[in-house]
Amino acid sequence: MDKTVTIYSTPTCHFCQMAKEFFAEKNVQFTNFDVSQDAVKREEMIKMTGQLGVPVIVVGGDVMVGFDRAKLAAKLGIEA
Repeated sequence: MDKTVTIYSTPTCHFCQMAKEFFAEKNVQFTNFDVSQDAVKREEMIKMTGQLGVPVIVVGGDVMVGFDRAKLAAKLGIEA
């Protein structure tokens, strides 16, 4: 199963920071796109979710809006 992880975030988003800290704690490799600076990725995120809220986390092809530690861990197949 594809476990590629991408996060669309902004530097001032508390939940974005929590998600990135969770990835670091669990040694999960991820790609971060700062949608406050990257207009192309911001548009990609909006097309994917229909809204501007961050974080948007993509695991494999599964899109999740917001940070829910338990749900994210389940998607990654790791302990929360």
